[in-house]
Amino acid sequence: MSPEQFLEAVLRHRAIAIFRGQHQGRAAAAMDAAVGAGFRIIEFTVSTPGAYELIAEFARRPGVVVGAGTVLDLAAVEAAVGAGAKFLVSPVFDPQIMAAARDLDVAILPGCFTPTELLQAHRGGAACQKLFPGPDDIAGYVRAVLGPMPFLRIIPTNGVHHENAADVLAAGAVGVGFTTSLFDLAEVEHRHLDKVAERARVLLAAVRHFTTVGRRQA
Repeated sequence: MSPEQFLEAVLRHRAIAIFRGQHQGRAAAAMDAAVGAGFRIIEFTVSTPGAYELIAEFARRPGVVVGAGTVLDLAAVEAAVGAGAKFLVSPVFDPQIMAAARDLDVAILPGCFTPTELLQAHRGGAACQKLFPGPDDIAGYVRAVLGPMPFLRIIPTNGVHHENAADVLAAGAVGVGFTTSLFDLAEVEHRHLDKVAERARVLLAAVRHFTTVGRRQA
């Protein structure tokens, strides 16, 4: 999957399920619940035990685009892509990681917060720019930044939930990532997967609200 194809997938699905946890088996079961509820773009942070095995497992599933998050060094880039990751996400803007992703023709989403960082990431070839951390008013921040720079492809991944997801997308974000608002680690630990699936359905319903209503009002 090229960076351009990844962007097409984001624009089609708009939502990314992001898992960060401490138990490989729980991670697989929790992500299974999210995929079963309708998520088609998913991410495992490499800080999760067995992350590369999880990436390889889910990369074999038809119709699922799997990526690696919290990528902080070149070893993680190579391991993630080797396992089957179609996109890479970092909490920071690192030119070396950007260059490695470009060499491998894999989409990279560097973490950015300021307008300067977002522009640098765009100019450096980032398929999308991860807005991290999330400001208090995510929709307002995205709208303000896109005013003078509408060519940015911003994906907030922190602080987005069912109550603000449609507003963030209507403000111009190309997609949104759900981490703690999707995966409650206490529920995951106790295998309350029905609750994970229900939360996934609620979040996806909020995203669909943008695609059916919010886009016309934006």
